[in-house]
Amino acid sequence: MKYKCIIFDCDGVLVDSELISAKVLVTMANEMGLPMDVAFVLKNFMGKSFYDIMDYLEKKLNSPLPVTFESEFRSMTFKAFQSDLKPIEGIPNLLKQLKIPFCVASSGPLEKIRHNLTATGLIDKFQNRMFSCYEIQSWKPSPDIYLHAASCMGFSPKDCAVIEDSDSGIQAAISGGFDVFIYDSNQNHRSRQLKNGVIFNHMNELLSLVS
Repeated sequence: MKYKCIIFDCDGVLVDSELISAKVLVTMANEMGLPMDVAFVLKNFMGKSFYDIMDYLEKKLNSPLPVTFESEFRSMTFKAFQSDLKPIEGIPNLLKQLKIPFCVASSGPLEKIRHNLTATGLIDKFQNRMFSCYEIQSWKPSPDIYLHAASCMGFSPKDCAVIEDSDSGIQAAISGGFDVFIYDSNQNHRSRQLKNGVIFNHMNELLSLVS
């Protein structure tokens, strides 16, 4: 194998959660009198920390969000995930075939990572190998979460491949000295020019790319 370790982002890479989360956020924003649609949320908030999202909403509303806003968002998304969440197509088979260590490093809280991987039947593949930005209080596009994950796994950045789908995550991986493989099922990044990035469209392509 070309790499010694694979570091996966979670949302949009392992689990197909981003559309579900976007719909919940749109509902909550509209209820507060802030019109937005799913396309806007996916384009502008994908891969961002929830703190950045709340900051944006507060500036647009020109008032603080309710103190329960994040907990309500988590509760509503968790409920939707329980019934609607699925793994990204090809991920279960890919994980079975990988012969090198792998882990997940996400901007979401550990509770969310565990919940999503459990709901999609992937949790057994990532026990004790889940890393959250909330643990280190540093969010993408800072490379800290990927550097933290690599260190905990016992590898240097040059030995790891990062699998990402968001602009902030791609930037985090590249600035940390990692090679990044960009999952782009909707071909949003076709025009992107990256020195350290490889764009692919289906998870069944990834094994040959990292080998």
